[in-house]
Amino acid sequence: MDQIEVIPVDQSGKTAGVVARIRRMVHDGTLREGDPLPSTRALAAELGVARGTVVAAYDQLDGEGWIRTRHGAVARVVASAGAATAAVPVAARPGVRPAATDPSAAPSASVAATAARIVDCRPGVPAVTAIAQRDWRAAWRAAADAPLRNAVADPLGTAELRAQVVAQLGLGRGFAPSVDRVLLTAGTSEALSLVTEALRVHLGRAPVFAVEDPGYRTGQRAVLSAGGTVVGIPLDDDGMDLDALTAAPPVDVVLVTPTHQYPLGSVMPVARRQRLLVWAAATGTLVVEDDYDSEFRHRGSPVPALAALDTEGVVLHVGGFSKTLDPRLRCAYVVLPAAAARFGTAPDRSAAVLAARRARGAVVAEPVQVALAHLLRTGALRRHLGRVRRDYTHRRARIAARLDGVAGLEARALTGGLHAVVVWSGPATGRDVAARMADDGVLVSTLEEYGMAPGSTPAGIVLGYGAVTVPELDRALDALVAAVERA
Repeated sequence: MDQIEVIPVDQSGKTAGVVARIRRMVHDGTLREGDPLPSTRALAAELGVARGTVVAAYDQLDGEGWIRTRHGAVARVVASAGAATAAVPVAARPGVRPAATDPSAAPSASVAATAARIVDCRPGVPAVTAIAQRDWRAAWRAAADAPLRNAVADPLGTAELRAQVVAQLGLGRGFAPSVDRVLLTAGTSEALSLVTEALRVHLGRAPVFAVEDPGYRTGQRAVLSAGGTVVGIPLDDDGMDLDALTAAPPVDVVLVTPTHQYPLGSVMPVARRQRLLVWAAATGTLVVEDDYDSEFRHRGSPVPALAALDTEGVVLHVGGFSKTLDPRLRCAYVVLPAAAARFGTAPDRSAAVLAARRARGAVVAEPVQVALAHLLRTGALRRHLGRVRRDYTHRRARIAARLDGVAGLEARALTGGLHAVVVWSGPATGRDVAARMADDGVLVSTLEEYGMAPGSTPAGIVLGYGAVTVPELDRALDALVAAVERA
């Protein structure tokens, strides 16, 4: 690796000078992906600055996604100049079919390299590779070292992982349920399918779910596939419109994302949460709280879980590891409502969900559960969350700064989570802009995809930033601005 060029650092901005220098060297190709950087002590000596200045610079570059630092290991470049400049292959563009090829022929190296340069900003994927490899390997060693046994897996999940989930909820979400109220599911969709199936048996008919519109369409499909029906409830700036909910025909379940509405990003105020709980208790309605990315709050104080405010036994809480670790683990958890002395139907519904879980059997492999329990018990997950929370905050700030002042564009949903919503004025639809961005090699989702009826959402795109590097994010934002300007 070429030595970091020694240029006197402006004393009024020492850290910024080091950051800018390393960014520039990545951009011009002097530093490439995988290249090691000097130790903080060595670089500080070369530049004639305090070691703390270089430590702060490395910390910022790590947070922005340019480099990756590990305790006791050499810092390395993880962003590459090539990732920010390559074009997308025709086969990846919406509505375009690739040319016929010999199926026996392997793709050429150039085609494979081009395909790898697509910037995929569709929401739903976190920074999977950000976890410390030492912690990740230790978790799977613990799973491999677990003794083999002649037994059927507990459908509710291992006692250790359920206990660790309880501890995590107590620390991070403001409530600590008893372990017997916690059960594991194969992701959020399976959790919603399970609840729907349980209520269909319990009620003897198709349960009716009130859902946010726009909202989590995959979850709605899970409800429908399990035999339920859905009714869309409009949103306002504070989440689900409770006046519209109370005016709608009776429902059995209300499905909400109160901490970070998906996809619009609003946070339901505590007063509205309390009103929802009072109404649910009075009407006998179950409230399902999808707490999908509450760990990532970029602005303002953390908001307690809806379940933490529940004194009536009406909230079924759903959380998981898809946004904190990896959606491919397919592991989520359900916390059943607490029994309330004056609300007798909650235990009946909880019993129905437990019966449905036992009937379906175990769905999360025990080695996965052992590995997750290890990450929780050793504090590795908390360390990982601290790192990626900082990374996501940097990306969120970069989106806000890049789009600030761009005529006609407005960035929303930036108070937390792993995605941003961008809307604009003018005639262009979300599909128009997404197609133009795909032509530039950037994939996004359209806001219209989340509406239940045509015209129920403004024109916009949903841009996930959890799994991309900062150069890739910059490229995506440039493509977005260009696409809207061309509309």
